[in-house]
Amino acid sequence: MASNSFPKVPASALLPTMPRIGMGTAAFPFTSSEETTAALLRAIELGYRHFDTARIYATEGCVGAAVAEAVRRGLIASRADVFVTSKLWCSDAHAGRVVPAARETLRNLGMEYVDLFLVHWPVSLTPPGKYEYPFAKEEISPSFDMEGVWRGMEECHRLGLARAIGVSNFSAEKLEKLLSVAVVRPAVEQVEVNPMWQQRKLREVCRREGVQLCGYSPLGAKGTPWGSAAVMDSDVLHQIAGSKGKTLAQICLRWLYEHGDVLLVKTYNEKRMKENLEIFEWELSEQEREKISQLPQQRGLPGFQFISDFGPYKCVEDLWDGDV
Repeated sequence: MASNSFPKVPASALLPTMPRIGMGTAAFPFTSSEETTAALLRAIELGYRHFDTARIYATEGCVGAAVAEAVRRGLIASRADVFVTSKLWCSDAHAGRVVPAARETLRNLGMEYVDLFLVHWPVSLTPPGKYEYPFAKEEISPSFDMEGVWRGMEECHRLGLARAIGVSNFSAEKLEKLLSVAVVRPAVEQVEVNPMWQQRKLREVCRREGVQLCGYSPLGAKGTPWGSAAVMDSDVLHQIAGSKGKTLAQICLRWLYEHGDVLLVKTYNEKRMKENLEIFEWELSEQEREKISQLPQQRGLPGFQFISDFGPYKCVEDLWDGDV
């Protein structure tokens, strides 16, 4: 599929045109490899033009290498033909570390800018500049300087290091708090979104405030330390997929697409890479949408790793402000 046939959505005046389907690169345990680079290069060949990485994933170098090779082979004309997102890890979520961290991300990518730079979590870790996951609970800072960190993100935008800035894993309440102090408003909120966790409260805030919702774990991330089997084990979703002649994954992705979300898929299997792009020439029926809307809701990613007596969040309800 040619890149210009991808449906696109203008997220905000600050956000360049963002391809609606992005390729995620978070594979636990986090590591870089030639296999990852090769898979990303194949994704470019198949038509993917949006790649999501993060400092903690250890895949920034893989994304950069794949894009550079794609340019060398003539698969794309230039780096400008792809949309690249990366994220500020918690150990750099300190007011004075944001810009240096962004510059290091660009060195890892071999790029002059990222299209989108996100605050990965509303959490700070110490010591600064340490990139290990999992981390010790004692490393969670007692507070998170949201405004100070965001001023650093705004400086990244001003300097041209990031063409747009946003957040990830912020509750609706935390996003509203950030919007109240932001000079450069967050263009994107990237969070878990799937039929079993539809983000109704956050979605309402994003729509009202003009923030683009970007969904990761659209299939629930079964088999990962942060995921759940609820989506893949859903009888309702299996029934809809069977009656429609689609895969369960395609049903979930189409559901996000019809809500106007940007969606991130994560597979290096070529067959599934192709299937994930085959969601545009059909739609869910009203009856199917209604069945999905009635699915029981439960957050698949509770964020237990950030719950600590040492930090600002003593329980899951604190982290998500009760939206669990």
